[in-house]
Amino acid sequence: MVKNPKVPDRPRDLSQLAKHIVDISTGEESDEPVEPTPEQDRAAKGGDARAAKLTPEERSAIARKAAQARWNKPHG
Repeated sequence: MVKNPKVPDRPRDLSQLAKHIVDISTGEESDEPVEPTPEQDRAAKGGDARAAKLTPEERSAIARKAAQARWNKPHG
């Protein structure tokens, strides 16, 4: 899953989250979102360019293959 660069990462553990909040409030850590690097910008544009180049049949075949892979995964 691709992370949203505009949303800061926050710890899931309650103790770590509390420390994170203290660090932000004391100025030891910033809560501002990080700007994406040029490599991340190019990567995002690359997927759009590829999607625009594919025919509807090719996109459908890729989606069908992805769905098949998801449904064939063992659960548990």
